[in-house]
Amino acid sequence: MTARSIAAPEFEDERSVLDILNVLLKRWRVVLGFPLLVAGVVLGISFLVPPTFTATASFVPEMRSEGGLPGGLGALAGQLGISLGGEASQSPRFYAEVTKSRGILDRLLLSRYADPRTGRQVGDSTTLLTILRSGGRNGVDTLERGAKKLAALIAVGVDAQTNIVTLKVQSQYPELAAAVANKLVAYLNDFNTLSRQSQARERRKFTEQRVAAGEQELRDAEEALKRFYQANRSWQQSPQLVFEEGQIRRQVDLRQELYRTLRREYETARIQEVNDTPVITVIDEAVVPQRKSGPTKRLWAVVAFVVSGVFGLFLAFGAEYLERAKREQGEVYRDLASQLGQVRRRMTNAARSVFPPHTGKDR
Repeated sequence: MTARSIAAPEFEDERSVLDILNVLLKRWRVVLGFPLLVAGVVLGISFLVPPTFTATASFVPEMRSEGGLPGGLGALAGQLGISLGGEASQSPRFYAEVTKSRGILDRLLLSRYADPRTGRQVGDSTTLLTILRSGGRNGVDTLERGAKKLAALIAVGVDAQTNIVTLKVQSQYPELAAAVANKLVAYLNDFNTLSRQSQARERRKFTEQRVAAGEQELRDAEEALKRFYQANRSWQQSPQLVFEEGQIRRQVDLRQELYRTLRREYETARIQEVNDTPVITVIDEAVVPQRKSGPTKRLWAVVAFVVSGVFGLFLAFGAEYLERAKREQGEVYRDLASQLGQVRRRMTNAARSVFPPHTGKDR
């Protein structure tokens, strides 16, 4: 192997680098000017986009330990996403899903807020559905479109370590964003309170029925024991009667214990039915944001510059390749251009045959 063959790859690498630099310098308007132009246009458009404000509220749901589990074990299982007998409605992720349910969204849309479009005058209010201006063919379609538009403005995050749920509401009006976020938390609390009371009501009805049945069963067992004593005055003298008395006595004791347990459960269910303690604890209420969260003009400009820069590189090297092909393979290039010209003429003739030009002589 000679020194010339060893130096040849290095020479080729240097030549390829020089060719790339030559293309970049030769077509600098496309490589650099085009991205700068696009970035400037996007930056100008960003000034025409209305500013966006984000209001943030956070809360933690009430986590009740079910099935006699220790509180620490229940919390650890909740962080790992494992259910150990607790209610699904107590999970923080459940709240995240309920936040964007149609029931909550429709209630938010139909609630009234201070109209930010009229100078925020006192007493001037309107529905959120009117402020969003979602359009629609009728009332149902307008409400459905408004729900989709509102859902896109709401972001929900759940911290698996602390079970804290964070709500973020975007709007071009800062006061409206804070009002919607706070009202959303209030509606979540109302929903879960009513849901829990409904569950407690059904539990109370079921327990009440079981108490009545348990009381009747206890009376039947006591009556059976009474009849046994009346029919067998000297039952202690007979081993068979002693055995039968023990069986009936165990049934009475069992029915008594079941009845006492059902009575305790019934009283607990009655208390839970009227319990209106909030099921969520608000950590931070939403305040009126003072700084806009979007649009991020610098980010828009940088992304536009990068994307258009990549496109400009493709244009520059593509144009260079065509120019080199035209210069080095002139015959092939001219043949390709001739074929393209024929195709264009055929398409033009076909279009004229389908849509003849109007000369005005048909009148």
